[in-house]
Amino acid sequence: MPIRLNRIYTRTGDGGTTALVGGQRVPKEHGRIEAYGTVDELNSIVGIVRTFLIDSVAKLDADGPWYSEMLRRIQNELFDVGSELATPMSAEYEGMHRMGAPEVDLLEAEMDRMEKVLQPLKSFTLPGGGILNAFLHQARTVCRRAERVLWALSREEPINEKLIVYINRLSDHLFVQSRWVALKLGEPEFLWDRGLRLNDPEMKAAFRRAAAARATARNRSAKSN
Repeated sequence: MPIRLNRIYTRTGDGGTTALVGGQRVPKEHGRIEAYGTVDELNSIVGIVRTFLIDSVAKLDADGPWYSEMLRRIQNELFDVGSELATPMSAEYEGMHRMGAPEVDLLEAEMDRMEKVLQPLKSFTLPGGGILNAFLHQARTVCRRAERVLWALSREEPINEKLIVYINRLSDHLFVQSRWVALKLGEPEFLWDRGLRLNDPEMKAAFRRAAAARATARNRSAKSN
């Protein structure tokens, strides 16, 4: 299908509706719009990761070009997902690209490659430690939201089930990426340690200092009154 963007604003959506592929107009809060809008949000975050990667790609050594190309492909695949979601069954056309098993299989193969150098986790990870890690975690959470939106849409009308499988696998992929990037760049990986911190002597001492400070403030307030 040829693509031509002559003018960005059209004014046709000012009444709260927008057009799907094929011309059908639907409310802007329609499930399909919410679905491909969330995928578009995810794509934007992957774009941020690619942008910051420019400053770090050399540190990945021989894996740098491989990882950079992987992110480029994922962005294009997400655009394919959005295009498919914007096309209802009544408007599907010959030669239309549909997400399938090959895309899912490739994500799994890439995860297997990255996980070979990762140590098993002994706790849940927290976003942060490095810029790429933090944005990859944000991408992961938006990807999970996209999956929830797709499931909701699938209960209203038929969609390609492989879309949901792909998005599900991509969320795992982004999580593995976050750990792999942290390792390759020598950056810390934040781990969840709530149970440890509650029993930590330093934490208890901090609680005591905070309580004493609050008591002092109350006493000063009472004297001033």
